[in-house]
Amino acid sequence: MEIELLERQSSELRKDIVEVCYHSKAGHVGGSLSAIDILNVLYFNELRIDPNNPKMENRDRFILSKGHIAEALYVTLAKRGFFAYSELDNFSGYNTKYIGHPNNKVAGVEMNTGALGHGLAIGVGLAIAAKKMGQDYRTYVLMGDGELAEGSIWESAMAAGHYKLDNLCAIVDRNHLQISGCTETVMTLEDLKGKWQMFGFEVIEIDGNNYEEIINAFTQAKAIKNKPSLILANTVKGKGVSFMENQAGWHGKAPNDEEFKIAMADLEKAGEALCQK
Repeated sequence: MEIELLERQSSELRKDIVEVCYHSKAGHVGGSLSAIDILNVLYFNELRIDPNNPKMENRDRFILSKGHIAEALYVTLAKRGFFAYSELDNFSGYNTKYIGHPNNKVAGVEMNTGALGHGLAIGVGLAIAAKKMGQDYRTYVLMGDGELAEGSIWESAMAAGHYKLDNLCAIVDRNHLQISGCTETVMTLEDLKGKWQMFGFEVIEIDGNNYEEIINAFTQAKAIKNKPSLILANTVKGKGVSFMENQAGWHGKAPNDEEFKIAMADLEKAGEALCQK
């Protein structure tokens, strides 16, 4: 899909996220808005998948390790055609498979996630399995930066480097905020690029809300041989909604009536500007 179309679609996906969180009175809207551009590129430009055959044997695998932004994944899957958007009317409600963390009963979801720190380990296992079975599918794992305080992430990184998993692409949504505040105040992460390099990863640092940079990063990652890749995506929490941007308070919070109106107006205005490009 062309960059201009992806950019326009991002505005629609952001509105979908805000709408789902508003109507359900649940969700993690801030982190969803920071990561949606990455998901948009993955599902519409990068992943080898088939919505009509979600379990296609040689499909690329995507693991959402920061599982609390399930609404971002669900609206992307709906847009891609895995299920009807109307199915999200009961997001996070009673007796629904569209729960607040990824659920592999949902078409297109590979693995249940939510307890932070486990997604990369799953991805490493999938990447090793592909090599052992002689399959050429690639595995992608999206992590949050606050999640990187989990020791299991670094055990998995060590294994990925050791086994030279060049069919594994990890992504960090580096929005610098987590539920408790600034990541560097809660648990220092920097030098983050250097850490991943020491574990054997080729690191590609980008603006994670810039479509040209995201697309180029995935292209570069596919060309890397004999080592795993890590896309360090610098993003803005709450991206696209004026009063949510760079605010830790929008980690796990749904907008009220007035906030919903303002958010949708912000996104509508941004969408109109993109259409005029």
